[in-house]
Amino acid sequence: MEILNKKIILASKSPRRQQLLKQAGFEFEVRTREVNEDYPSDMPAVEVAPYLAEKKATECADFLSNENEILLAADCVVVFKDKIYGKPLDFDDAFNILKELSDNEHEVITGVCLLSTKKKRVFSGTSKVYFEVLTDEEIRYYVNKFKPYDKAGAYAIQEWIGLCKISKIEGTYSNIMGLPMESVYRELNRF
Repeated sequence: MEILNKKIILASKSPRRQQLLKQAGFEFEVRTREVNEDYPSDMPAVEVAPYLAEKKATECADFLSNENEILLAADCVVVFKDKIYGKPLDFDDAFNILKELSDNEHEVITGVCLLSTKKKRVFSGTSKVYFEVLTDEEIRYYVNKFKPYDKAGAYAIQEWIGLCKISKIEGTYSNIMGLPMESVYRELNRF
């Protein structure tokens, strides 16, 4: 398959995105740079992740050295009641986010931008996640043990919380981990 032979530059430090690409058989190189993750305050929640992915790709465009390379940038947000939950600032923030998500359904939106020297494609994946009730004790346990400070919504589906406290998902597991792989594969083939 030709797409698996293209050189992909992953503009993300996320070990989960790296894991997903590896598991799917992609060869890639990780190159990152700090990018300001601000977005317009009036932007609809569903547009934030793709906006940030495109912003990251644009600011890393100089990583591309020839037309056979494809830069892949992504950003993930958790949305509950039209409020965006990014990475928690500290223990209290993580605790409060999980308290709000407890016994509720929320969306995980992952925006992706593919960029080459000749074209750009921006898209996103959306999954719904249904949390069971999380007691204060369970939240404290999870945050203390797993320290989800680098994760949107203060959790990772592949850890304890995903295994023990998520009753159902609609959409793809890989999207919740941080990269909608079925869409990434499809869009890379079209790119």
